[in-house]
Amino acid sequence: MLSKENALDDVRLFVLDMDGTVYLGDNPIEGALDFVREVEASPDRDYIFFTNNASKVPAVYVEKLRKMGLDVPPDKVVTAGDVCALYIMDNWPGGRVYLNGTPLLEESWRSMNINLVDENPDVAVQSFDTTLTYEKLEKICNFVRDGVPFIATHMDINCPTATGYMPDCGAMCSLITASTGVEPRYLGKPWKETVEMISQLTAYEPSEMAFVGDRLYTDVATGVRNGAKGFLVLTGEATMQTVAESDVEPTCIYESLDEMRKYL
Repeated sequence: MLSKENALDDVRLFVLDMDGTVYLGDNPIEGALDFVREVEASPDRDYIFFTNNASKVPAVYVEKLRKMGLDVPPDKVVTAGDVCALYIMDNWPGGRVYLNGTPLLEESWRSMNINLVDENPDVAVQSFDTTLTYEKLEKICNFVRDGVPFIATHMDINCPTATGYMPDCGAMCSLITASTGVEPRYLGKPWKETVEMISQLTAYEPSEMAFVGDRLYTDVATGVRNGAKGFLVLTGEATMQTVAESDVEPTCIYESLDEMRKYL
């Protein structure tokens, strides 16, 4: 593990998680927005937000950050839903896609000309669906049980909120797997497709990136397993006890983005 003083030395792009890292619910975490502003003002550093939360689309996060006092352009926000959409278009071009997702995600995918269907799909996708019903679960389980490829936008088990946690995509997929015996192909963090997409969007190499977030198995693992750095902040899900029990070793651990800001 690198020291706090030296860990940021060769980082050119900070890939920032949002829930549990920049804010909790509608409340910014102390000092987090100041960290972003200092990176913005730096001549040789940059940032992009990446969230596994595919229940919303980038425009929603841009507006949420604006209400907190931070103006960011839409191209500074990417979600696991975007990575999954590209993966679907690359692997099933023009294919029939069954999606368990929010109306926002459905609208976003339709705008990319992804063919969403309710019957006879070529691929079935589970996302973080806050509109999930038993009918939707039964439908995707039947498709998966019949051999339709099973994709998940991301593997997060819980989504942090201002009052605790709510079940996320990984928890929903566990139910589907328990019913069908089939594990999904997860996308989003910590998988290499995410790093490849960010590199494509920003022109930074993985060796110049640091993935920053509150989860070891997604945020930190994305960096340390794919040629980048992985910084843990202790403002969300992970604790030092989690670190001791995990096989994912962060490049460095900071109390918060506010503490990290002191080492920029």
